[in-house]
Amino acid sequence: MLVLLPPSEGKAASGRGAPLKPESLSLPGLAGARAAILDELVELCLADEDKAREVLGLSEGLRGEIAKNAELRTAGTRPAGEIYTGVLYDALDLASLDAAARRRAGKSLLVFSGLWGAVRVGDRIPSYRCSMGVKLPGLGALNAYWRAPMASVMPEAAGDGLVLDLRSSAYAGAWKPVGEVAERTASVRVLQSQMVNGVEKRSVVSHFNKATKGRMVRDLLLAGARPKGPAELVEVLRDLGHVVEAQAPGRAGRPWALDVVVTEIH
Repeated sequence: MLVLLPPSEGKAASGRGAPLKPESLSLPGLAGARAAILDELVELCLADEDKAREVLGLSEGLRGEIAKNAELRTAGTRPAGEIYTGVLYDALDLASLDAAARRRAGKSLLVFSGLWGAVRVGDRIPSYRCSMGVKLPGLGALNAYWRAPMASVMPEAAGDGLVLDLRSSAYAGAWKPVGEVAERTASVRVLQSQMVNGVEKRSVVSHFNKATKGRMVRDLLLAGARPKGPAELVEVLRDLGHVVEAQAPGRAGRPWALDVVVTEIH
């Protein structure tokens, strides 16, 4: 099973480990694209803070992120699973998993990134600021820039197993499974169900969406679940206590759509 995750906007500080070693990152087929983005991002942040702040869409209060980007080649690193923070990663709580579940996380979780394309949670990276929605002056919009490199490496990364897609729309645009891979992909959204005047109302709420996805991945890792495809995933999630509604694709070459419905938010 391969689980596709979004990154977090906020990130932990860079660690005290050795500086970035690009050749050590997973998915080496993305190395050239990573190098091009890294070069332009660092040069931009070194040359013109005001322009960099505009390009990166940062408020004045986040100007310090520009200096962080300028030092990406020399900053310390830590595992990506420690760099990414926020609601989803708080709920996933990788650090508290048992050893077996952490091994499963290292093999199955893939975090999409505007800067790196995608990394595994054990890959050592510095803290950075560069979302998939950024449009660099030389390379253009990153979600479009990543499509060709991703198309060449992701089918191999997906292997022949289930792909569980939990990415937000901005990151999903960088790679869309096609053909046979799409048919064993399950794309998930989380809906909050509430009764209003005796009528059920469902809505997507960002905070709860992220938290539920984090808990769902944590449950799968702790259970050691290895569903072979979307239909089996639905049964596994239901056995783990999640309320899941599934829609099989209407035609070949399309992913499954799964709604996870929650009523009580915690």
